[in-house]
Amino acid sequence: MCRDSAKLQGIVSSTTHKTSVQAQPLIAVRDVRASSRWYAELLGADPLPEHEHRDLYDRIMVAGRSILQLHAWDEEDHPNLVNRDAAPPGHGVLLWFEVNDFDAAVERARRLQAEIILEPHVNPAPNHREIWLRDADGYVVVIASPDGEAGE
Repeated sequence: MCRDSAKLQGIVSSTTHKTSVQAQPLIAVRDVRASSRWYAELLGADPLPEHEHRDLYDRIMVAGRSILQLHAWDEEDHPNLVNRDAAPPGHGVLLWFEVNDFDAAVERARRLQAEIILEPHVNPAPNHREIWLRDADGYVVVIASPDGEAGE
């Protein structure tokens, strides 16, 4: 077997291996409790029991899965979670959530008086609906329906 074939074999076998990956983004926020309430309401999240660390850290859970982590700025000496004024919040990052209850999520966003950057609209490429928001820390949050849903 030539060296290129061996390399190709490694690529093929690695692509046939089924890996389970779930993104769990973590963002730094000014007020963990307030952000936790906002995201939980917006996303229809599961209620979590009170815990002693909640002023510094919390998770947003939906259907038993962690979908977002919140951490207080400048606490516990974590790299990259310090000096909140060093750059605009989330510069180059969109927090993108696909929901199966888009209309209800839009209503929740309006009830929260979320800053709306882009009103609900159809994105023609994935043929789904989106609304673009800004949270209290300045992060851009996109709520989208499942791909293809707008054509149904």
